[in-house]
Amino acid sequence: MELKKIMAVCGFMVCSFSLCAQDMAEVFIAMPNEYLPQLEDAWRKDLVDLYRSGEKARLKNGMNGMSELVKLTKDYLLLQSTERTTVEMKLLPLVNNTFVICRIVTLEGPVKDSRVTFFSPEWKPLHAEDLWSPVSSDWFRRTDVDTTSVNYGEAIYQLDMELFYYQLSSDDYTLTQTYTTPAYTDQETQKKLRAYLKEEPKVYTWTKSYFK
Repeated sequence: MELKKIMAVCGFMVCSFSLCAQDMAEVFIAMPNEYLPQLEDAWRKDLVDLYRSGEKARLKNGMNGMSELVKLTKDYLLLQSTERTTVEMKLLPLVNNTFVICRIVTLEGPVKDSRVTFFSPEWKPLHAEDLWSPVSSDWFRRTDVDTTSVNYGEAIYQLDMELFYYQLSSDDYTLTQTYTTPAYTDQETQKKLRAYLKEEPKVYTWTKSYFK
């Protein structure tokens, strides 16, 4: 999908919707229940009201657990949807005064593992590949080491999964990718891997239509 097609999908079709165009609270409340089945829209509205009133925005959800709205700004949201799941959302501006919704769901298991999806203002799914090209685990491997050594091969062999933690910034339009598979291995392997993996995460910056 080309940029002009994305903008067409994200264009406002009715004036009433423009009222919530840049308001994360309204976008959150309008989210289809299928994307957050444990919190129906009425409960999401209650969380927003509690947050804005300065009270602890925490309610019992439909899974008999608790959900808490941790942070809410004009264009950013962080929700602890269940005990082990978080939802982050950011409104990413396009050049035609509309926006794309970036949504990250992170499962906090033995290590954090995230899924990133994109939507139009009307919550229509967008093709992620048109907006972002995430790096693979290879990016996190150092290039200034002997990759032919036995020690390197034995250590890297333990990385048999692709687990990543993605995090949006509430202050700017950046997305951070952290390689979490190493933390899934035992302590001895983690110690060996430190010599072969980069310490810094991968950071992407939104540039009007794409994360670079």
